[in-house]
Amino acid sequence: QKWLVESGGGPVQAGGSLRLSCAASGDTNGFCLAWFRQAPGKGREGVAAIDTDLSKKYTESAQGRFIISRDNAKNTVYLEMSGLQPEDTAMYYCAARSFSCQLGSWSSENLYGFWGRGTQVTISS
Repeated sequence: QKWLVESGGGPVQAGGSLRLSCAASGDTNGFCLAWFRQAPGKGREGVAAIDTDLSKKYTESAQGRFIISRDNAKNTVYLEMSGLQPEDTAMYYCAARSFSCQLGSWSSENLYGFWGRGTQVTISS
């Protein structure tokens, strides 16, 4: 069992920035770590993912605005978000799987076995 705990969400005005963090229990070496989000009334979508070797994947809407990173020594993954817009409002979830982001679809939630409880991000216009 691996526990994931997100932090860093909150209310922000449009154009602002936030940095989300997700701390995992235990060693995440070899794990793909990812951020998903779910807006009200919508399904969960993959935002970004990162491998142990720091190779990254982004959804199109995140490309150029969000940066995913990880500290392997701390078993922590981060999501730096800038240029936030109201459509970025969602519950943001951290997820982990015990194999590379390069194998299969990195954005398929069904391929992740470990999830955090989420942190709410609310962007006001």
